[in-house]
Order: sequence, then C-alpha cells, then structure tokens
Amino acid sequence: MAKIEIREINCDKRQYIDLLLMGDEQEDMIDRYLDRARLFIAFCGRCAVACCALTPETDGSVEVKNLAVSPAFRRQGLGRAMLRHAEALYSGATFRLGTGETPSTLLFYQRCGYAYHHRVKDFFTLNYDHPIVEEGVTLRDMVYLEKQAP
Repeated sequence: MAKIEIREINCDKRQYIDLLLMGDEQEDMIDRYLDRARLFIAFCGRCAVACCALTPETDGSVEVKNLAVSPAFRRQGLGRAMLRHAEALYSGATFRLGTGETPSTLLFYQRCGYAYHHRVKDFFTLNYDHPIVEEGVTLRDMVYLEKQAP
C-alpha cells in the first residue's frame, strides 16, 4: 500500500460527503453528527481514501459514527489503522459504534477487539427513507459494539 497520511478535518467537512456516504448512505443521517464530530481523513497523496467520524459523548465514551474506506483501498488494513488512530487519541476511553448485522462488518469489528453491547430494534427501518441492504441482508436493527481503548 502507498504511503497514507491521516489528517483531522476541522472545516468544510462536507467536501468529503462521497466518502462519508460509503459508511452511512443517507445524507440527513450524516448531518445529524457531522458538525459535532471529529473527522479524520486518510490521504494517499492528494486523494482522500478513508474516513472516520467520532463524537465524544457526555458519558465520557467516544462513538464511531462513520468508518469508510474507498473500494480500491479495502482489505489493506486501512480501516483498522483508522480505528487505531482514533483509539490512540482517546486512550483508555470506552469506544462504541453502531452497525447493521452484515456478517463481514461484524467480523471486522470483532477482529478489531469490539464486542456486542446492545441493539436498537428497527433503527434502520425507522430512520432511513429506503431499505438498507448489505451483502444480501436487509438491515433492521442497529447493533452496538464496544471496546476499551488501550
């Protein structure tokens, strides 16, 4: 893999909407968190190839709201590197993230040390204006995973 640089983006975050939509496919859902999120973008040269949006929560935890990697850069450790970068910024914090029940996504997060915490019934069906289908699975519930950052 080419040299990757991760940078925090503090202004004009919406310029990365195409990348953010890979991790959360409805813009109004992204708009719910983007302004208050810390947004990290991985660059390969001048090209944005991955994103990670984090929100520090009132209980002291950190929520991963969006994690996405461009298709050409997947399966090269970049998603894991983005999570490690985020976890290093909040050492010792509890990290949470919500995802659908897509087998490969759940396996990825489990391999990164995340474990089941709870689920929100019908989250996708109630909050999205169209069915979300990943790997042939129509998403209904949001599954929350949790990890203690090293």
